Amino acid sequence: MFKFVLVGLLTVLVAGFAPAEDAPKPPAPQKEHGWLKQLEGEWACESEAVFEPGKPAVKCRGTETVKSLGGFWTVGEMKGEFMGTPVTGIMTVGYDAKKGKYVGTWVCSMDGHLCTYEGSVDAAGKVLTLETEGVHPATGKAVKMKDVLEMKDKDTRVMTSSAQGADGKWETFMTMTAKRKK
Repeated sequence: MFKFVLVGLLTVLVAGFAPAEDAPKPPAPQKEHGWLKQLEGEWACESEAVFEPGKPAVKCRGTETVKSLGGFWTVGEMKGEFMGTPVTGIMTVGYDAKKGKYVGTWVCSMDGHLCTYEGSVDAAGKVLTLETEGVHPATGKAVKMKDVLEMKDKDTRVMTSSAQGADGKWETFMTMTAKRKK
């Protein structure tokens, strides 16, 4: 009797671990995810930021390593020095098929704000515009912001960060040029 019970239990356990033939397969990345592939790699970055009109730009150099996460996301880690202080930033970008938009996040070691992005790629497939709400670098107030990433060629991209002023006009406060390391 004990043998029959043991065989029955083992049969149930083994059957429970067997792959289900009718289990849904995970989704495959869509064509919109393919746009992100060009961001992958090692990049040398130079940026200029103007925090107050009339003041000189603050320059920064650094590196960015961008990796794919399953073909659905890119995760970029930026490292550099800003005004003598080491800084690290992490940017994620993916495509949300349900929203029909590119989505992402940005965090950095210089503040506690999480930016969450939504945006789109232009018809030519060269420019990704991501919008968010953030803290204006000069005023410290919450404002609408956007990062515009333009692929100049396969080894060069330029990102501009802008904040919307009280008058509704967009003011660019940072420009970063990234060149692929070879």
